[in-house]
Amino acid sequence: MNKILKDLFLEKDLTKNEAKKLMLEMLNGNMNTTQIMAITSIYNIRNPNVEEIIGFYEAMNELSIKIDLTDFNDVAINIVGTGGDEKNTFNISTIACFIIAGTGEKVIKHGNFNSSSITGSSNIMEKLGYRFTVKEKNIKNQLKYVGICYLHAPIFYPFLKKISIYRKQLGIKTIFNTLGPLLNPGNPKNLLLGVNSLELARIYHYIYQNTKNNYAIIHSLDGYDEISLTSDIKCYTNNGEKYYCKEELNKKKIKINIEELKGGNNLIDNIKIFMNVLSGNGTPTQNEVVLVNSTFALNLLNKNDFETNYDKAKYSLKSGNAKNVLKKLLNL
Repeated sequence: MNKILKDLFLEKDLTKNEAKKLMLEMLNGNMNTTQIMAITSIYNIRNPNVEEIIGFYEAMNELSIKIDLTDFNDVAINIVGTGGDEKNTFNISTIACFIIAGTGEKVIKHGNFNSSSITGSSNIMEKLGYRFTVKEKNIKNQLKYVGICYLHAPIFYPFLKKISIYRKQLGIKTIFNTLGPLLNPGNPKNLLLGVNSLELARIYHYIYQNTKNNYAIIHSLDGYDEISLTSDIKCYTNNGEKYYCKEELNKKKIKINIEELKGGNNLIDNIKIFMNVLSGNGTPTQNEVVLVNSTFALNLLNKNDFETNYDKAKYSLKSGNAKNVLKKLLNL
């Protein structure tokens, strides 16, 4: 183990087995605080390679609580971002999940409390009254009767609770920002993944193209880990890579106000923004951004063109269907 740690601190690449062993040692409590904080932040110096990511993932998956959602995972989607882009946007991907469910599709949303951001999706859901659960029957009922379930990462990956303390103390992105999108215990086969760097997008693409997942990995070229409409984006899918200019995506010619993409300074402010946008009362910038991200997700789930899926997303938001999905989920 000392050799593995030394190699890591010398910026040498680890093999898959070395990475897995390192992560298992960390998660099983066999490292001190200094070692944990160093390892979790060292990948700010360089991105992990594919072997390291797979090794880390295998270790975390080995220690996780399992759940069987095979009746749903072929048709369900998760929309998630790596975080760590330091843009402090409002909770775009979480709102998009409810919009998608409001169109009649299934969503297996996996999320966590904030670490490198002010408010994570789990902070929002908990404050709104959602009860985190690992009970398979309850989660299946959510998918069957509401169209969306929410899987809170720390109760499926219990070791994350301790690690999150160090992540919060650091206040910057860590290797767990990179690993988070890979860790969905519900295993949905469809994934819209926002990534905070182009290099990392390519790494994810390399990993996912060797799976049976149906995916779109998006990176806004000005650094956002979602479609912000503030810049052009690069998108990687099962069919290869594609470049979208922002004018092509912003078909309604909305003037994007960067300030309106930002979240608030605390949880209460962010819940107000969340509910306002989910109610269809967001600003033109806020509405357009969540609709375009939702459209990309729908494009993975059906063979409709962009305009048709955009109209579906818009109807879900403006009709109140998306907000009603949240109400049903909280009351189930």
